[in-house]
Amino acid sequence: MNKFDINPMPAPLDSKYVDLLSEVETATVGHFRHWGFMAPEIKPINHSRKIIGTAVTLSLPGQDSTLLHHTLSLLRPGDILIIDRLGDQKHACLGGGVALGASLAGAHGAIVDGMCTDPSELEAFNFPVWARGVSPITTRIYNIGGQLNKPVACGGAVVSPGDIILADENGVLVLPADEVAEVSRLALDKQARGNANGERMRRGERLGDLSGASKYILEQA
Repeated sequence: MNKFDINPMPAPLDSKYVDLLSEVETATVGHFRHWGFMAPEIKPINHSRKIIGTAVTLSLPGQDSTLLHHTLSLLRPGDILIIDRLGDQKHACLGGGVALGASLAGAHGAIVDGMCTDPSELEAFNFPVWARGVSPITTRIYNIGGQLNKPVACGGAVVSPGDIILADENGVLVLPADEVAEVSRLALDKQARGNANGERMRRGERLGDLSGASKYILEQA
């Protein structure tokens, strides 16, 4: 058994997914879909950016970032690193150096089910990261092992290499590529209805009447 289990890179990001999701908010999808979301503890670190990209998945054992450093040489524009820390909540695997390397490769960002470090450098390098928090204790090149482009668990969501990631200030959503078009259509339709209702509220109508909530209350009065 090899210490490092490495699969080929997934297909690079197709711009059609960016076009479909560019106006979609994760919180809108959360109105009608209950799966594929990472836990709310996975938060944007020092930013309010939005990214769309292709999942490149990593499993990294606690103190070892050997495979992550190697993966930086494989990244392409549009990739998003999805890092399963296998339960470790102490060691930061991603900081300024990794962010700079990933940014120079054109990666759109990283999602870490664990800690990161150097939040000011992440911002300076324009490399958005979502993580559980910040830690000063970092990983090392220990040559322990890891997996690349195998299915992982990240924030309670299953992520397969090549899945499409939508991450914004509200959270992280994982979508199989063949579901992006339908989810985008439903979300954009709902956002359009929300905008229309907002205009009606500005003209004096009330949210409880528009949503139907007040009807239920008044029926039992």
